[in-house]
Amino acid sequence: MYNEYENIEVNDYDEDIKKKEELIKEAEEMMASENVSLNAVSNLRKKWKRIHYWESAFEDQLADKFEDILDSFYGKQKEYQKQAKEAKEELIKEAKELSESKNLNKANETMKELMAKWKNSGSCGKEMDDALWEEFNAARQTFFDKRHAYWTDMQNRFETAKKTKEELIVKASEYAQMEDVAKANNLLRDVMEQWKAAGSAGRDAEDELWDKFNAIRQQFFTRRDEFFKEVHKQQDEKYESKKELIEKASEIADLKEYTKQHTEEMKNLNAKWKEIGFCGKERDDAVWEEFRSHMDRYFNGLSQFNEERHEQWKMRMQDAKARKQDLLANQKRQLKRMEDGLVRLLSEREIKEEEERIEDKKKFIAELENQIADIEKQLND
Repeated sequence: MYNEYENIEVNDYDEDIKKKEELIKEAEEMMASENVSLNAVSNLRKKWKRIHYWESAFEDQLADKFEDILDSFYGKQKEYQKQAKEAKEELIKEAKELSESKNLNKANETMKELMAKWKNSGSCGKEMDDALWEEFNAARQTFFDKRHAYWTDMQNRFETAKKTKEELIVKASEYAQMEDVAKANNLLRDVMEQWKAAGSAGRDAEDELWDKFNAIRQQFFTRRDEFFKEVHKQQDEKYESKKELIEKASEIADLKEYTKQHTEEMKNLNAKWKEIGFCGKERDDAVWEEFRSHMDRYFNGLSQFNEERHEQWKMRMQDAKARKQDLLANQKRQLKRMEDGLVRLLSEREIKEEEERIEDKKKFIAELENQIADIEKQLND
């Protein structure tokens, strides 16, 4: 009976040793893993305590080995907690930086990534976890508040842009129907600049607004192209007409005959030039310079011709004045002789006849003086 009882105890002892060795192996495997939790270690310890202690030296050796293995966990746990704390502090820093970001749309995705990293950053002890979480969450809340303000402001800007662009569509429609195509083209160009300056109306409205606005522009552009095609055709015709006037002006200027008829013809050419109108900026300046050169050539020649004629006239007038002055001096001498000889006449008839001749002579002298005065006036004028 006693031997049988001893065999039972030996079997139980062996079984308990086996269980403890298995727990040691499990602990070693657990420690080899990077993801070791405090609960898992506590459970191992609980399992060990539930195994009967036979007070043997071998059991004590196993217990020491088991405790050494568990002690390594606590060393690792401290390292893990240190790493977790550093990781969380870095995430807090990044979260604070994100709250200052200008691109909040992109930053929002990054904030989600930071939250995922936080969940996987591990624990650094409940008290430290709670303190760090408060700081991290405060940075997140600051970010979310700014993002909300940003979205609110953006929605307001979207609404303002939408209203502005709806008004621009109405304007564009009115301008596109104007009869003055050139003016309408300038106005629509200004409207396009205002459209760009208005900013986006948001993803939902922008495409629809642009389609309406652009449809009006494209319809106008078709009409504008036809209009300018006709304008260019008319300008070509005006260009040819102006070239003909240039040729005529050149022919008259080449003659160097400064007659009244030629002068009138040149003036008429200038009037016709103005009547023809614009023939396109690239060509109009060039043909005007050529036309103007022939006009200047003729009228400069006319001016010189008139100056020469005037000088010839002045010479003739001065010659005429000199002849009349000589004649006047001669007549005055004759008058004096006649007046001096009057006293020598005896008969009344002779005296009367002489007095009549003297009076005629005075009239002739007065007429000469008037003629000379008129010549001097003309020369002075």
